[in-house]
Amino acid sequence: MKVMVTQESFDVNRAIELISNPESGAYVVFLGKVRAHNRGRKVERLIYEVYGEMAVSEMAKIREEALRKFPIFDAVIWHRYGDLPVGEDTILVVVSSAHRKEAFEACSWIVDEVKRRVPVWKKEVTEEGEFWIEGDRVVRG
Repeated sequence: MKVMVTQESFDVNRAIELISNPESGAYVVFLGKVRAHNRGRKVERLIYEVYGEMAVSEMAKIREEALRKFPIFDAVIWHRYGDLPVGEDTILVVVSSAHRKEAFEACSWIVDEVKRRVPVWKKEVTEEGEFWIEGDRVVRG
């Protein structure tokens, strides 16, 4: 599956295999993880909630847009949901292309669009309490 939401850990090699192409000279991998600190607070874990069907549909649209917009061969977009401790994978985007520049540009664009458009909500759990995060800002404490 090239687009999915899952509670399971990612297999980066499997994602690369899904878009393997003998014409590809570049594979760019973006792997997001739960980090230990954010906005000066120690993070214990993130809780991701997702509207699964809508999220998969929107990620599929983003993938198709990227395939039209950039000279790339293929892309994988996977997002985790659930209760994820520090160090756990959160999002995986893999792009294959003939050249690195196009693969980097497409991968960056995909990550930005996923964060902007896909119905995934993130609650940050810290020693100071729980905070809903939208994009780069806290929306509710």
